[in-house]
Order: sequence, then C-alpha cells, then structure tokens
Amino acid sequence: MIPIRDHLPTRRVPFVNYALVLANIAVYMWERLIIAEGVRPTRLLMALGLVPARFTADPLADGVHVFTSMFMHDPSSLAHIGGNLLFLWIFGDNVEDAMGHARYAAFYLLGGIAAAMAQVVIGPHSAVPMVGASGAIAAVLAAYASLYPRSPITILNPFLPLWFFFGLFFELPAWIVIGEFFLINLWNALGSIGGASASVAFFAHLGGFVAGLFLVRLFVREVRPRQHEHWSGWQPPAARRGPWARRPAARHDRF
Repeated sequence: MIPIRDHLPTRRVPFVNYALVLANIAVYMWERLIIAEGVRPTRLLMALGLVPARFTADPLADGVHVFTSMFMHDPSSLAHIGGNLLFLWIFGDNVEDAMGHARYAAFYLLGGIAAAMAQVVIGPHSAVPMVGASGAIAAVLAAYASLYPRSPITILNPFLPLWFFFGLFFELPAWIVIGEFFLINLWNALGSIGGASASVAFFAHLGGFVAGLFLVRLFVREVRPRQHEHWSGWQPPAARRGPWARRPAARHDRF
C-alpha cells in the first residue's frame, strides 16, 4: 500500500522533519554530482555507507558511518529515496508534534542507530554497504502507529477492480497501513535467513521499528494522546466534508 497523506494537522511547524527531508535530498543531489564527476557509485557507497564487516572490526573508527549511512541513498534509484521520504513526510510531522523538536531529532537518530545495529548483528561479516533512511523512518512509523492507531490514512488503491467501488484512493486506519509495512519486512527478513544477501536490509527495518515501539513512550511529551480524527469506515476520501468532518467530539544492503 502506498500512503498519500494523513489527516492529522500539526499544532506547530515540524521544522526538524522538514530539515531531515531536505538533508536527505541534499545528500542525494551531492551523490549525483559526485558520480557525474566520474566517481563510481559502489566506491561512494563503500566510503560513506555502513559496512558491517568494517564496523565489527573497528567500531570506534567506523562509528561515524552509522550516521552518514542514514542520509545516503542508492544514487541510481529515485524510488529508494522517494519512497523513504514519502513515508517520512506523511508520518514524521505528527510524531515531532507529539515529542517536541529536540526529542524528535534524538528519537530519529536513535531509531537509525538501532536499525543499523540490528543489521550488523544479523550479518556481522557482510561486506555490502548499507545506506538509507528507512531504518530511522521505521521507528517513526512505529511511533505514529502507537500514538494514533486509528488515524485515517489515504492510500493509493492498489486493486483496479476496487476503483469502481472506492475510486483511485481510499482510507485505512494507520495501524493497518503501518502494520502491513512491518509484516512485509518481517516476512522478507525471515525469508532471507540462510539465503543469498538481499539488496534491502530488512532486519534494519525491523530493528528500527521495534526500537520505535520502545522509545516512543520515553520521548513523547504528553501523558495522554491528543484528540484526533478516527477512521470510521470504508469510504473514499471524497466522502469527507472537510479536514475536520469526522473529528470526534470528545475522544481523544539498503534500508
């Protein structure tokens, strides 16, 4: 499922989330410029990505690559960075809104660290560099699902026959959209055990997601979740009367 947007307004400008999106785009553009000057993509990713075998050999010297790898993406694929930043754009602002700016920044980085360590533990001798933001973004998704499980998410309808009933877009609660992300990664991660090295670091996604579930309650600012609109049935977004139409009255490798 491809999410298009959520319907939960923020109460403050999520400038940390904006900065993270812009930082990833800036690094990607820099990668493209470096490659245009003749540097091979594999050399660039080996230099700044996280290589498990290199990290386990000397964690202190190679620790900086845990952070540089979070902001790099496959320079030959717009889908890699595009998919990651779509999820970060949709879900990150509300998690930042719940935590506050500084806490959200720390949460994001810790989620990325946990994701990287999960993949290193699974394949400590791998010489394949890991790059991408989706380990940290997986932590953000876990936090959103924990805080706003029933928040309606507009998704692109993946089934052509259902276009006649729901249209091109329809809504699902956040726990289904994000739960599918977790289950797909769990399935692929288990399937990769004992096989050839996958091009996607599925265990990094799982590590970031699990870290997000544990960390969210330590970083969230509010004791009670804020009031927010709840998903109320199978209907296309066109059924809305406006952004507040169904607001409740009183309820509150590559990674």
